[in-house]
Order: sequence, then C-alpha cells, then structure tokens
Amino acid sequence: MRNPLRSLSLRMAVLSAVAVTVASGSIGLRIHQTTKSGQLFYGRASAESDLAQTISAGLQSDQAGPAPDVPAQLVAQAQASTISVTFYDTSGPSPVMWAAESFHGTIVTAQYPMASEQRDLAALDRRTFYAAAGTVAVLVPLAALGAEFAGRRLRRAARIAHRIAAGDLEARIGPRGRAGDEVHDISAAVDSMADSLQRRLRAEQRFTADVAHELRTPLAGLVAATELLPDGEATELVRDRVRALRSLTENLLEVSRLDAQVETADFVAVPLREFIIETVEDTSATVQLSTVQLGFVDDPVVRTDPRRLDRILTNLLLNAHRHGAAPIELTVDGQTLTVRDHGPGFPPDILAAGPSRFRTGAPERGRGQGLGLTIALGQARVIGARLELANASDGGAVARLTLPHASQIPD
Repeated sequence: MRNPLRSLSLRMAVLSAVAVTVASGSIGLRIHQTTKSGQLFYGRASAESDLAQTISAGLQSDQAGPAPDVPAQLVAQAQASTISVTFYDTSGPSPVMWAAESFHGTIVTAQYPMASEQRDLAALDRRTFYAAAGTVAVLVPLAALGAEFAGRRLRRAARIAHRIAAGDLEARIGPRGRAGDEVHDISAAVDSMADSLQRRLRAEQRFTADVAHELRTPLAGLVAATELLPDGEATELVRDRVRALRSLTENLLEVSRLDAQVETADFVAVPLREFIIETVEDTSATVQLSTVQLGFVDDPVVRTDPRRLDRILTNLLLNAHRHGAAPIELTVDGQTLTVRDHGPGFPPDILAAGPSRFRTGAPERGRGQGLGLTIALGQARVIGARLELANASDGGAVARLTLPHASQIPD
C-alpha cells in the first residue's frame, strides 16, 4: 500500500515550502539590514548636524560636564577623540542616536530620537513576513498540484507495469502527457518493454505448443509399439520411459493452453469431502501415495470446475510426494484447501518469483519436470482461485488454495 507521507506531492510541497521560506527569509533579512543601516546612517547624520549647530551657537560651552543621561561610553569615546563621535543607545525605553565632541575641554552632546525609525522597521518586518507567508500559501499548493499530476501518471505507469508482471500482456500505458518529458519517456519505455516481452512469450508459447503437437503423433505410434513388445524387464523399462515422455508432452500442451489464456472453466456444485477423498485415492493408486492425512473443519459444497480442481490437487500432492517428506497433510477449512509436507520446504526463488517450468528446486535432477506447480497455478487462475506457496515455521512446504465464493463466480 502506498504511504501518503512518502508521496511525491507531499515531498514537492514540503520542498517548495522550505525553498520559499528560505528565499523569503533571506530577502527579508537583507531588506531589514539594509533599511536599518540607512536609518542608523540618517540618525548619525542628524545627531552630528545638531551637534555642529550647538557648537556653532556656542551653547554648552560653559558647562562643567555632560548631562547625567549621556551614556558613559559616549563620554569616554569623545574624551579620547579629537573629532565628533556617535553612539546608538538602546538601553532606554526608546532608542536614541547620540553625538558628542570635546570642545574646549567640555563634552558637548546632541541626540536624535530613533523611536519612529524603530516603529517603521518593525512595520516593514511585519509586511515582509505577511508577503512571505502569502507567497508560501500560493506557491506550495501549486507545486503540490503540479507534482500530483506527475504522480498520477507515474502511479498509472506503475499499475500497468504490475499488470504486465502479473501476466496481462495486453496492458499498455499509452501516450500520456507532453512528448519529451520524463514521465512520457518512462511510459514509452514500459510499453516498448511490454511489446518485446509479449513477442518473446508468444514465440515461446508457439514453440512449446508446436513441439508438443509434433511429438504427439510419434508418441502415439511409440505407445502402440511398446504394447506389442514381449513382456520383460527391458520392455517394462521402455514402457515406463514412454509413459513419462507422454506425460511430459501432455503437460507441455496444457501449459501452452494456459499461457495462451484460452481455457475456460465449467462451474458446478462440488461436495469437497467426497471429492477430495476420491482425488487422494486416485493419486495414491497412481504413485503409491499412502502418507496423506486428511483433515476437515467442515464439509462445504463449492461451485468450481471439478476437473481443474482435481488437476490442481493432484499436482500439489505429487509435488509434496516427490520433493517433500511424509506425512503429507491435506486440510479443508471452508473455501481453503491446504497441502503441507514435512520436507525441506520450497526454495527461496520459488517463494520470491513463483514456480517456473523445468525447475523443481530439488538438489538432484530427474525428479519431475518442474511443470506441476506451474500447471496448478495456471489452473487456479482459470477457476478464479488463489494459490499461495509458503514454508511452515517448523519446516515443510505449504500450498494454500483459496476457492472463490459463489458470488464471485459467473452463472
């Protein structure tokens, strides 16, 4: 499931908010510093102008010293300098720009109040903040909206890619958006990959079907010829190999039909208890399967295709018999049928990517053709069932077949 907190729209909105905030803060700080520098320059000039006028008028020349409210730091600077000095005093209720100069041994001072400038600067900071907040409020939704458009196209491409991976070779993204942008390039690449994959798979399916069809005729003659051989150990060996070759050919034909998706199911009411007992007995008669333990939570009646369900269960039991270990357990719980053995379990590649033809996962070769699970999975799709493969926590392979409910089955 997609995490909304990790969506492209949210990331773009957060990134836009951070970028606009940083940019607005930088611009606002620059404006604040520039404006304050101009105010201080004007305050110094005004204070020095008042000081010059005072000295020119000869005022304060008879004073014994500076006024009591004059900052001591200003007095010290004026005594140590031969020219006028200024000092920005913010210790009082309102800021003041002071100017002072030593005139005939007396410290002459002048002041310029900066309260109005301070109010103007605070008002400017507020307006800058409101402008930045408005910019964020406008640009962030626009960025999120633009990212959402791209995100929708990317999510659609991801859905189509998942459909292709699940076997829907006809799925295509199609031309979306303006040619030349990145999402359009990704869509075109996925469609091109799907076309190539479809051509390759269809060529493989045709090859498999052609080989299987071509083998049927000589196999039929070979089966008839083996029946004419005199009984003996060598004859039985030949017949056994011919039966194995015939089974492989029929399996290949079945796989090719399933790959071509031309199979349709015939749904009827099936009592599971009776059906499963017959399937196990038929399988045991074929391969001496005598270690199956049956478990029934209830005795449901389901609507399914009995021939295909028998094929699925037979293949699962044979796979457990060939690659697992006794005892083999077959449990029925409502619509769910579970086949479990006590062997080494399914190999990791089958659990990760699903069963593949001609790959059994067994350490040794020659035990089956690796088509049983592939056929079971294909037949499960035909009847609308879900086949899940897993390993038990205490060892052994688990194949869980969940049949569809009657409401999911067409009349």
